[in-house]
Amino acid sequence: VQLQASGGGLVQAGGSLRLSCSPSGRTFSIYDMGWFRQAPGKEREFVATVGVGQSSSPLYAGSVKGRFSISRDNAKNTVYLQMNFLKPEDTAVYYCAVDRNPRTSRLRAMSAGGYDYWGQGTQVTVSS
Repeated sequence: VQLQASGGGLVQAGGSLRLSCSPSGRTFSIYDMGWFRQAPGKEREFVATVGVGQSSSPLYAGSVKGRFSISRDNAKNTVYLQMNFLKPEDTAVYYCAVDRNPRTSRLRAMSAGGYDYWGQGTQVTVSS
């Protein structure tokens, strides 16, 4: 299974980008679909995730709440991350990830260890 992420690029502060990610290859049930990011010299951090069914409520990191919006198209198994009002501190490699198991807690859904498959990452650079 491979996750294909796209949509990264270079944008000025205050601009917008939309990332998308979908799995290829063998299909399976997918629950949480999330985004994480890693800036140079920093650890990977949670950005946003969205589940399905009763555990579908989107979760956001405090640093992006109100600026980023996550959504998914279940028919296409695709997750999107709309990023508005981008700041230089949003510069990072953005990774999508999926969890094959139902969400058991918000904390797990916001942790990298809660995901089974990861994409290759897409670079987002925000210039000041």
